[in-house]
Amino acid sequence: MYGKAFAPEYQGALTTLSVNSSLTDVLAAGTEQLRAAERAGERTEAARSGLAVAEAHRRLGQVADADRAWKASYRTAREAGDGAAMAWALWSGGTLARQRGAFPLAWRLLRLAAELGGESGDIVVRGYSLAGMAETGRIQGDYEAVTTLHEQLLAEARKRGEARHTVWALEGIAQIHRNTGAYDTAYALFEEAAGIAAGAEDRRGHAWALRGLADIVSVRDGDSERALELLTEAEASCRAMKLSGALAYNHKMRGNVLYRAERYAEARDVYAQALAEFEEMSEPRGRALSRLGLAKSLARLGRDPDETAAELDELADLLDGIGLRHARQMVERARTELGLAPARVGAEAAR
Repeated sequence: MYGKAFAPEYQGALTTLSVNSSLTDVLAAGTEQLRAAERAGERTEAARSGLAVAEAHRRLGQVADADRAWKASYRTAREAGDGAAMAWALWSGGTLARQRGAFPLAWRLLRLAAELGGESGDIVVRGYSLAGMAETGRIQGDYEAVTTLHEQLLAEARKRGEARHTVWALEGIAQIHRNTGAYDTAYALFEEAAGIAAGAEDRRGHAWALRGLADIVSVRDGDSERALELLTEAEASCRAMKLSGALAYNHKMRGNVLYRAERYAEARDVYAQALAEFEEMSEPRGRALSRLGLAKSLARLGRDPDETAAELDELADLLDGIGLRHARQMVERARTELGLAPARVGAEAAR
C-alpha cells in the first residue's frame, strides 16, 4: 500500500537525497548546490537548494542559520516568480517559528504557505503546510480545533499512499489520545505508525513512533525497562541522522520514564542533559518541559519545597507566555503530586 518514504523538501538537483540522509550531508550537498546555482544565475534552483539548507540547519538546531536560509530561499523564489518554491520557503519558516515557540508567527507563515501552495498547484506543500498548522494547534493543546484536520490529512495521505505523511498524521492523532488519557488507542496508532515507517524506511518517523510507544509502555504498563529499550533503539536513528531536536526530546522522554520508575537521580541527570541540548538549539518548549522534569526530580531528592514552588511559579508564567495549554496543566499537576500549595495569588491575578 505504501511506497518508500521520500523527502519532498529536497528538491531540484537534491531529489536524490534520501529521507534518511544525515543532516550534515544534506547541509553540505545543499550548500554546494546553492552556490553553484547562484553562480549560474539559476534562481529557481537556488531557491529550492536553499530550502534544503534551511531545513538541515533547522533540524540541526541551528536556529539563526535556518532563519537566514529560509528567508533567502523565499526572496530568491519570489524573484524567480516561483510560487511553489515561495510556499515551501514559507513552510520552512513557519516550522522554524513553531520550533522556536513563536506560535502566532508559525500560524501566519503556515497559513500563507498553504494558500500559496494551493494557488500554485503544489498539493504536497499545501498538505505539509496544513499539517504544520495542525501540529502547531496540537502542541498548543487546542485538540478540539485540530483533531479533524489531523484526520482529514491522514485520509488524504492514505489515499495517495504517502508513507511519511501517513506516519506523521497517525503520530499526531496518537499524541492527542495519549494526552487525553486514551492510552490503548494511542498505543495502537503509534504501533501502526511504527510499522508503516519501518516498511517505508522512514527512520525519522520510526524514531518518533518508538518514542510514543515508550511513553505509553511507561505510563500505562509501568514497564520502564521495555520503555528504555524502545528509546535506545530510537536514539540510534536520531544519532545516525544527526536529528538534534528529536534526540533532545528522546532524552526528555527518557527522563520521564526514569522519573515514573522512581529512579530520581538518574532522571535528574537525563533531564539536565536534555535541558542543555534544548538550550543549545534555543528551543523554548523543550527547555521548559525539561526544567519541569528536573524540578520534580530535585524535589524528590530533597530540594527545599519553597524553591520548587518558586520554580513552578516561574515555569507556569513561562508556559503561559509561550501558549502551551497542555504543558501549563502539567505544572499544576506537579504541584499536587509534590504536595505543594496552589499557585501564588499574585501570579494567578496577573493572568
